Amino acid sequence: MRALLVVNPAATTTSARTRDVLIHALASEMKLEAITTEYRGHARDLARHAADSDDIDLVVALGGDGTVNEVVNGLLHAGPDPERLPRLAVVPGGSTNVFARALGLPNDAVEATGALLDALRENSERTVGMGRAEGTPGTDDEAAPARWFTFCAGLGFDAGVVGRVEQQRERGKKSTHALYLRQVMRQFLQEPNRRQGTITLERPGADPVTDLVLSIICNTSPWTYLGNRPVYAAPKASFDTGLDVVGLSRMSTVAVARYATQLLTSSPDRGPHGRHAVALHDLDQFTLHSKAPLPLQMDGDHLGLRRSVTFTGVRRALRVIV
Repeated sequence: MRALLVVNPAATTTSARTRDVLIHALASEMKLEAITTEYRGHARDLARHAADSDDIDLVVALGGDGTVNEVVNGLLHAGPDPERLPRLAVVPGGSTNVFARALGLPNDAVEATGALLDALRENSERTVGMGRAEGTPGTDDEAAPARWFTFCAGLGFDAGVVGRVEQQRERGKKSTHALYLRQVMRQFLQEPNRRQGTITLERPGADPVTDLVLSIICNTSPWTYLGNRPVYAAPKASFDTGLDVVGLSRMSTVAVARYATQLLTSSPDRGPHGRHAVALHDLDQFTLHSKAPLPLQMDGDHLGLRRSVTFTGVRRALRVIV
């Protein structure tokens, strides 16, 4: 087996020594080429080359959810073709590692490498669905390229939080859960549309859902983690179904306190619920329109402002080693 290992040297929970140990462990079981990323988008470019080649069987992403997202976008650049494309494997190295943990992998890089090697020996794999988003023709976002996401996306409030966190990280702040919580509070205090949302959700064969302030799109569950605590925004979301959407039409202080408590105490059986909450399950395609440009995020990566985005749930998009 020939494999490409894409290594993010800035992965927050692995050291250079740990990465060397992992590389040697993987190389002992396969013909391995390890390449360290050097710029934003490099992992995508490497995976795209692997997808277009005829001799790479496996692409391993060593890094966080951002690295995994780039690798997936590279592998799927010409569309899903699970039987032809190289398989994907993940060694978690980020601060949260939602995609890897949602697959049931250990959150520790060394343990995950051991699990990966066991899975390869047993030829254990799973074909998972992915989400895809693109600007709707006829809007200001027509030129925005389509992009894949592995576990979540968001238009509005949560994407604004992601953007704030990225700004803080660019200033040298470490990515921690405390940093995220601080930015949630700042986003809430400065949110201009928290009492009257600007987002409308349209889907075939159903009435539109209007005046949303927050819209979270989930491709799996949990939505995220606070330390080792899973947070379930859309408990029914799965890699085996379409996309789930959770929306809020009001974000007053009382409403936010209620829904934040529901999120923090959520379970695999129940997520946020109430008069101002909207939950939609297993959607193949829908479009979010906004009266004003809003921030968009995918897999925790801030992608700028959008007025209109169409989301598609693509089932059985990629084979993953588990």
